[in-house]
Amino acid sequence: MNKTALYAILLAAFLPLVCYFIVKGFSDSAIHMPRHYYPDSVTTKTVRGKQETDTVWHKLADFALVNQLGDSVTWEKLRGKVIVADFFFTHCPTICPPMTRNMKWVQTSITNAQRVGDKTPDFLHFLSFSIDPERDSVKQIKKWADRFQINPEQWWLLTGDRKAIYDMAINEMKLGTIDGQGIDTNFVHSDYFVLIDSNRQVRGYYHGLDKAELARLSNDIIFLNMEKDPKRKSFLAGKLEIIGVAFIAAIIGVGLLIFIIKKRNNNVSTSVETK
Repeated sequence: MNKTALYAILLAAFLPLVCYFIVKGFSDSAIHMPRHYYPDSVTTKTVRGKQETDTVWHKLADFALVNQLGDSVTWEKLRGKVIVADFFFTHCPTICPPMTRNMKWVQTSITNAQRVGDKTPDFLHFLSFSIDPERDSVKQIKKWADRFQINPEQWWLLTGDRKAIYDMAINEMKLGTIDGQGIDTNFVHSDYFVLIDSNRQVRGYYHGLDKAELARLSNDIIFLNMEKDPKRKSFLAGKLEIIGVAFIAAIIGVGLLIFIIKKRNNNVSTSVETK
């Protein structure tokens, strides 16, 4: 085997591995996943001589409310989905109608290109909690849903126990903290959309009346859908480097085998010519 062939084999061996690290580095730096909020606990442990910090992020408490169809719903019925939530009431004369229109814009901006016919993304769901459940009966929120042509398969308007709804807004999603001006615990009226990941952890707040914020929300929804569940490890997790080294070793081994065979054939040819 001449030097040119040997160099070609070595290049073929190293190129895939180099490309992998380049793409991996570019992807990690190009995509900025939405941050987490509200750690419940932080622990530090030593793994292979290095200290690693493990943060347990706050998981939203469960709820039991009723949607515009009269169905009882809980977080369990939203398992595995990315959620966009807000708080409204049907007698609202100010921000609620434009916020509902803007949420619908976000809903229609996210589609599933892999589905044929119905492009509704199955990973995404919207929740609008009524902060005036005394007046917002199922019949009343159904009128609101019909007014804005809300699809109940992907968007629920929720009513029910007032304490549970206010606890979700103030103590779980912590809208008072994000608002910066405090929230009236007797009547929560926020213009924020809240982004929640499939683990029921808050991942972002967005002004519901700001177009730039809505665009950022749409992008972050896509990023969360791309995010891997940290509890579920891929079959190849932590093995790509080993596979790369094994691939290089296999290529080099094949190259050496070809070199030995070719050298042996040349020796045989030389021996025959000498005779």
